Amino acid sequence: MGAQGTASLDFGAFPGSSDTSVVITGQAAILSGSLAEAWIFPAVTADHTADEHLVEELKVMAGNVVAGVGFTIYGLHEPSVNSVDGVGTRLYGIFNVGWVWN
Repeated sequence: MGAQGTASLDFGAFPGSSDTSVVITGQAAILSGSLAEAWIFPAVTADHTADEHLVEELKVMAGNVVAGVGFTIYGLHEPSVNSVDGVGTRLYGIFNVGWVWN
């Protein structure tokens, strides 16, 4: 038995942050050995278009599973080698993520 859903990663007001996280709770059936996954969910937010979700240098991952509770989704700004000076900018605002655990 597993579950799936969506969540919002909030990098804060401009100029934002290089990382953020959101805790998914209410997952009473999740076990300590359950696998949780997260991905970019390209849908409009108050801050970004669906297309911006696809072009931003954003990496998401899920971890820190707590049995009977839930898990954490982490969002990181991950500049590519094409970014100016290899650094890029921080992310700001809210991005959508999808999640599932099994």
